[in-house]
Amino acid sequence: MDQRSELSPFLRTRRDRMSPEEYGLPVGRRRSPGLRRAEIAQLAGISVDYCIRLEQGQAGRPSAAVLDAVARVLRLTPDEREHLYVLARAETTPRRSAPTGKVRQSMRRLLELRDPTTPALVIGRRMDVLAWNSMAAALMAEDCAALPRSRRNLLWHAFCSPAARLLYVGWETAARQGIAFLRLSAGRCPDDPAIAALVGELSVRSEELRTWWAQHDVQDRGSGRKGFNRPLVGRLDLDYEALQLSDGPDQHLITYTAPEGSSPQSALELLAVIGREGMTVGDGPGPGREEEVHHGAGPGGSQT
Repeated sequence: MDQRSELSPFLRTRRDRMSPEEYGLPVGRRRSPGLRRAEIAQLAGISVDYCIRLEQGQAGRPSAAVLDAVARVLRLTPDEREHLYVLARAETTPRRSAPTGKVRQSMRRLLELRDPTTPALVIGRRMDVLAWNSMAAALMAEDCAALPRSRRNLLWHAFCSPAARLLYVGWETAARQGIAFLRLSAGRCPDDPAIAALVGELSVRSEELRTWWAQHDVQDRGSGRKGFNRPLVGRLDLDYEALQLSDGPDQHLITYTAPEGSSPQSALELLAVIGREGMTVGDGPGPGREEEVHHGAGPGGSQT
């Protein structure tokens, strides 16, 4: 991905979502919604010419003061602000190396210890599922061990598995959050061709993905609540935490929990009894051996 070429649509989509009335600006006749570049320049205290060059990726290396001013006017979230810095300066923070599917043995052991009632998994920067416990497989209604490695991917599952639309309560929200995370990863890791390959395949398969990818939303993993529909136990509204692992920014541990004594916790306990049969505790490559999760285009070689 060319970071500078991504800067223009990112800033344009951020401008379009802003309301002139919020800044006391006249609405008048506008060819497009949101703020004009001249208005961004005025509010940020920079020249219109520089604002245009910045949006076109031709402003050289913008200063932190300029980028902070633009971020303030556009009311960017912390994740969007980081994305702006990465795109405007055409650099990563820090530079990422090629990812591998290796998960530390101690982390795999931790996943096992989170059983029997806590779904937990490790994902990579492309949303590849690198390791999981049996409760995670039961919650997702998907035995990852039975899937090819190229199919162990949360975004692929969301858009290509018919069961996903029934599994997630608020499927669109979950799918768009996945896209926003992948978009952030693409900015951080512009030299990772597998991200582009994944987006390419899913764009062919899904008009929804094409539409939402073009909106340039970005959001890192964090915490929140997600709902799941499991016919065996009913609806589970679970709290999730995504923790960046100490090995680097490319792996996150995700856990799903429910308040003690709550209905979702009771449902998890029931799922632990009746929903894990046949599900396998899984991991990436074996000890001492690294294996990258490969992504290829075309029949029989689609991405994760």
